[in-house]
Amino acid sequence: MAQTYSHLYKLPCTGLRFFTVYGPWGRPDMAPMIFAKSIIENKPIKIFNFGKMKRDFTYIDDIVQAIFLCCKKPAHSNFHFKDTKENLKLNNNCPHIILNVGNSNPINLLDFVEILEEELKIPAIKELTPIQQGDVIETFADIEKLKNWINFTPKTSLKEGIKKFAEWYVEFHG
Repeated sequence: MAQTYSHLYKLPCTGLRFFTVYGPWGRPDMAPMIFAKSIIENKPIKIFNFGKMKRDFTYIDDIVQAIFLCCKKPAHSNFHFKDTKENLKLNNNCPHIILNVGNSNPINLLDFVEILEEELKIPAIKELTPIQQGDVIETFADIEKLKNWINFTPKTSLKEGIKKFAEWYVEFHG
């Protein structure tokens, strides 16, 4: 739909695809919030696929920085990504782009939980379960287009991000 409006009205459109965003004020239905709440309440956390899952965790500050930089550089029709003929075809005379925003560094879910345990200073009760129907084993944000577009590289390490998240969570939720 955005591409159609972009094409018909020459409306610059930038679509951003976020990968496993975490941090203060995050979505309560996402794993970081669910895990932190359960760990603090001494309740088990379900870890699917018996812990053989990887996610491209992205700290909220990096997401905000990418959005800010994209707002300062609207899409234009004479920029073409080099990677596929499909992108050249879609961007032809149509000022729109779709970009992945993530860390480009999938982390094992058990490693995420381990760092969260360290920061909360509470061991998690882990319930390893089979993979959920429709779930994916690994997510990975290829951010090459984002780097080319706005010269963006995420700055927050997982350890630093979880530390900030855990401090906020404990302060906010008590």
